[in-house]
Amino acid sequence: MLSFFTRRGDVVVAEEITRSVWQPEHLGGPPVCGLLARELEAHCPDTFVPVRLTVDLFRAVLDRPITVRSEMVRTGRRITVADAAIVQDDQVRARATALFMSTGATPQGRVWSAGDELPVPPEGAVTVGDAPLFRSGDRDWSRDSAGHQNGDRKICWLVLPPLVAGESLTPFQSAAMAADFTNQVCHWGSHGIGYINADMTLTLSRLPDGPELGLRAENAVAAEGISIGTATLYDRLGPLGICVVTTLSHPDRQLDLVASKR
Repeated sequence: MLSFFTRRGDVVVAEEITRSVWQPEHLGGPPVCGLLARELEAHCPDTFVPVRLTVDLFRAVLDRPITVRSEMVRTGRRITVADAAIVQDDQVRARATALFMSTGATPQGRVWSAGDELPVPPEGAVTVGDAPLFRSGDRDWSRDSAGHQNGDRKICWLVLPPLVAGESLTPFQSAAMAADFTNQVCHWGSHGIGYINADMTLTLSRLPDGPELGLRAENAVAAEGISIGTATLYDRLGPLGICVVTTLSHPDRQLDLVASKR
């Protein structure tokens, strides 16, 4: 079955689908985020759930064997924190922190919520390994890059393959990988994607229900070559988290998704 990585002893090796669209010798952000989530998830205590994952992508992760290291930072009655890092050639190339919380009863009373409708495609429109579906503005779902390379609001819908061959993709891993698409839905404009994300933060009120996930752009705030993108992560039951990326302008290598499909 299609997967992003294969285990070889104490390391993992990237498969072809893991390579970045920016540089083929580098790995893409979604599988890197997923790999760190996989490592951190092992530190989640029973009765706790992952509520935040922050990934710092300060060096490119290369298409070479990867070692992932982690440590518990704090174990508490209601809050647990763990750190992880991707290491290649004795150099840390990406790191992450996860926050886990114990669940409990919902407080009484009403709290305001935007409650916006979150569109979903028909059942079965995307299966494992398919390219994501996109919507922009009032256009329908499609994989046609030319039809979505515009200045309108973007939404994507995807089902991701397993992260590591022989392992089932967990809901937390799926959410972590989907969250890195925030840069694409927030910064894919009329001339392509002109920003590259240096980090990704995923916050979760619950884990996804099922393999299908949607990501809707909420805002992009830019000044002097730095842009912050925010998006809502959701499934067929409704919203489940907020994703944030901090990005740097990359105008000399703007990624034209229409030209890349030709």
